[in-house]
Amino acid sequence: MTTRLTAILAGTVLLAGGAQAEDVIFAHGENPGNPRYIAAEKWAELYAECTGSSVNVAPSATMGNDVEMLTSVGAGIIQITANSQGAFSQIVPEIGLLGLPFLFSDLESAWEVVDGEVGDLIDERAQASGLKVVGYWDNGIRHISHLSKHVLEPADLAGMRIRTPPAQMTVDIFEALGASPAPLAWSEVPSALQSGVFDGQENPLTNIYFAKLHEITPFITLTGHMYEASPVVAGLGWWQGLDEATQTCITEATDEAGALQRQLNKQGNDELQATMEGEGVTFATANREAFIEATASVYDKYAETYPDLVAALRAAAQGE
Repeated sequence: MTTRLTAILAGTVLLAGGAQAEDVIFAHGENPGNPRYIAAEKWAELYAECTGSSVNVAPSATMGNDVEMLTSVGAGIIQITANSQGAFSQIVPEIGLLGLPFLFSDLESAWEVVDGEVGDLIDERAQASGLKVVGYWDNGIRHISHLSKHVLEPADLAGMRIRTPPAQMTVDIFEALGASPAPLAWSEVPSALQSGVFDGQENPLTNIYFAKLHEITPFITLTGHMYEASPVVAGLGWWQGLDEATQTCITEATDEAGALQRQLNKQGNDELQATMEGEGVTFATANREAFIEATASVYDKYAETYPDLVAALRAAAQGE
């Protein structure tokens, strides 16, 4: 049975080290309607059916921002989180390479890569830091929304104050484009935009819509500048304390709920443009070739540190 965290948190029994908690806490940062929110509810239902245990879903960053949730998972305060590529890249830098500019032309290409050897490599690196990646959900291909204008050419971003996630890759991309990027926790973005701290932000359409950011930044430019995954991360100590059958319940629930999440995310990004246009948003398409040329230096930077992985990702993204 899935219950709200706020109703039962005081009664949750947490045990130290690798011992299993009586209730599993699944935390994430999204609001109702978002595909990640729906998938977390589905995960809880599937896990409860498989194990007979209860799951307490903590949505909307009620357990902290993505970085804080990862810290809590590592400490055993919560058991599992559907997190973000940006925050996770602070622990496993290799996952940030999935966000190389214009690497993937479509979502299916990105999913094929994260579901293969690259995803296994990221999990291996995560385990060295006390975390276990049990699967990869989707955070989509990202676009730019602005308070007052479209950004069709790189020159349109000159000096633009843009909010980014806590991801060095995203910061590097927007610095290459001449903008003035700054990381900020997702839960703080609406108020920062409303107060004028930022001129705009970048996210997939599903995130923009369900966080109501389109009501604040109604000029959306379809840039498709980078992809982000949503790693589903468990504490390694908790994971290792589970029997094999329970671990299988977790991976199967993650895969099944993830298939739903990916489907909803893709559907939303295909259909939300018309919905938002009906709510007063205007869309424009960026000069993709100009943006690709302007961000080429980002590849050069990361190829110096990860030459083989950057080359492999480029080949995989092109289906080679």
